[in-house]
Amino acid sequence: MYFAALLARTEDGWEASDTELDDVETLSDLADLAREAAAEDDTVLVLIEQEDAWFGVVRIDGEEDPRIYVSDAAAAARSSYGEILLTDELLGREPGDDDPDLDALDLDGTEDGEDEDDDPAAEAGASGEIVPHGPVGDAQVLDDLGVSEKQLKSLSEDAVNEIAESLGASEVLETVR
Repeated sequence: MYFAALLARTEDGWEASDTELDDVETLSDLADLAREAAAEDDTVLVLIEQEDAWFGVVRIDGEEDPRIYVSDAAAAARSSYGEILLTDELLGREPGDDDPDLDALDLDGTEDGEDEDDDPAAEAGASGEIVPHGPVGDAQVLDDLGVSEKQLKSLSEDAVNEIAESLGASEVLETVR
């Protein structure tokens, strides 16, 4: 089960709104959605959580590039919402590296439908990319808001609620949950 919410900082504190991510296909789409919720160029946080698997924080400050933290990249990679956050830059890849290199393909006849079950390379995924287990991104994304890197990395279950509580936004988040 997924939960996604926007927390927009205003002069009066935090305002929360739940958000539908069905129409969001890229990080740019997500950033645009967050900016629409912002009062002027204030900070907006997008909090995404898949129960007992992973959580992500995307911070948008005005027109600056989004800052991202994902608690478990491998778990998020198996999620359509997680794939939005796992950019090439976040994973330390060059843009476009996910396309298979035709020179590196093993064209030994198995492409004609022979059984590949014994091929360990086939287990790495179509692109051959391995996404790291564990956290990726900017673990200091919430430092100035009162959630330290150490605290962020120690969160697991109910992470979104714990972040909101640290920000003083748990009541407004509860209204959209």
